[in-house]
Amino acid sequence: MMGAPLLHRDDPAKDLLIGNVKVTRQDWLNAALAVLKQGGVEAVKVADLAAGLDVSRSSFYWYFKNRTDLLDALLQHWQDTNTAAMVAQANAPADTITAACCNVFRCNINADLFDNRLDFAIRDWARRSDRVNVVLKAGDDARLEALTEMFARFAYDPLEAKARARVLYYMQLGYDDANLGETLAERLAMVPEYLVAFTGKSAHPEEINAFIEYARAVTDA
Repeated sequence: MMGAPLLHRDDPAKDLLIGNVKVTRQDWLNAALAVLKQGGVEAVKVADLAAGLDVSRSSFYWYFKNRTDLLDALLQHWQDTNTAAMVAQANAPADTITAACCNVFRCNINADLFDNRLDFAIRDWARRSDRVNVVLKAGDDARLEALTEMFARFAYDPLEAKARARVLYYMQLGYDDANLGETLAERLAMVPEYLVAFTGKSAHPEEINAFIEYARAVTDA
């Protein structure tokens, strides 16, 4: 399986598996996530995952009732990671609205914090499934509510807070999809101007420097 994640059994940092167990539930989930992001939900097939993991198909049923149960786990993972991360970043302590926005920007610069490819895959899946679309809408609503409350904390009027939250959120969603082909340095150079556009205020230099240091650290890791 191309692009398959490191399995528990191959990771020297993990405890040895006991008995006949060759892969863990998380291994199955990680393999399914990789396929979902690369080929869409239709490509997530139990037999293909088992072949990629080099295990019998029957071992899948130690962890999941059926394929639907696995797909539900993928959706839950998206909620527990991407949506939870953006809500947490919007709620993170900040002395200014520009610093608060820099906290949110971390979602788009750190793939370990917020997986853009997973977000794109879930949105594509939602176009084919009313059930998934309901989950997607709930996630979008939770993120927008957190961003709106973020602006409201800094004394923006309710309607302005809502509008600025939408502008910030939808721009962040589409940024990577736009495929601008810019370097990290070019992207970071735009941060002060983006902050003015999103907040109507100029950021303190130390806020910009702190975000730039963070961005370079996570992209070099």
